Amino acid sequence: MAFSAETCVAMHIGNRAEQQDRVSLFAHPKRPGMMMAVLADGMGGHSGGAMAAEQVIMRAKQNFESYAPLHEAPQELLSSIIDEAHTIIKLTRFTSEKDPHSTAVTFLLQQGKAYWAHCGDSRLYYFRDTQTVARSGDHSLVGELMRKGRLDEAGALKHPQRNVLLSCLGSEREPRIEYGCADKLDAGDSFLLCSDGLWAYFTDFELASTLRAHTPRAAAERLIQLARERGGGCGDNISLVIVKLVAPPSSAR
Repeated sequence: MAFSAETCVAMHIGNRAEQQDRVSLFAHPKRPGMMMAVLADGMGGHSGGAMAAEQVIMRAKQNFESYAPLHEAPQELLSSIIDEAHTIIKLTRFTSEKDPHSTAVTFLLQQGKAYWAHCGDSRLYYFRDTQTVARSGDHSLVGELMRKGRLDEAGALKHPQRNVLLSCLGSEREPRIEYGCADKLDAGDSFLLCSDGLWAYFTDFELASTLRAHTPRAAAERLIQLARERGGGCGDNISLVIVKLVAPPSSAR
């Protein structure tokens, strides 16, 4: 079944002094029907995190513009963005007094298929109606404890070390990159990329239901409003991208 994509990019500074998240959505300059979304949650003191996250966005845009799908696999594109951004972020440590780090989530929509990669605890969700088809795993201490069955979702949200990452861009270790793909997309499917400033306040079902019931812009506004309310004055930076697949008008099918 044919579909088109409705999208929205949104951010909120939360209760932080600085917005260190970065997020972007762009089409390929020469190849119609191809789209990339990228989100990065920066860390590293005053302006250091923002600088790291900005490098992820810049590398994603540059690599996507030169991407040739006939000669390069989607996974190669996604991994090159994270690996090269990681190297650049590490180099900035030698030219500044900051210690910049960042998470990264990259998403590619190409020829009716979706591909994604991530490092850190920013997430990608893939929903079909209100069902969670896929969700990226957090590269964090609590994420690892959950994978080992030693912690549940409720405990993870209250864990005192829930912000400790085991892998991110800019660290001494090479980034841990995990991949996902979906090759049977259909109208009604939706994708959400978001930082922990958003996902920490919602169940999967709440997120999926909101995306299903609203346009991307209305869904983004509602999710940010609820995250701010639930944050109780202590909310982190919020960033998100929504990509919602919808059936085209009958005349366009």
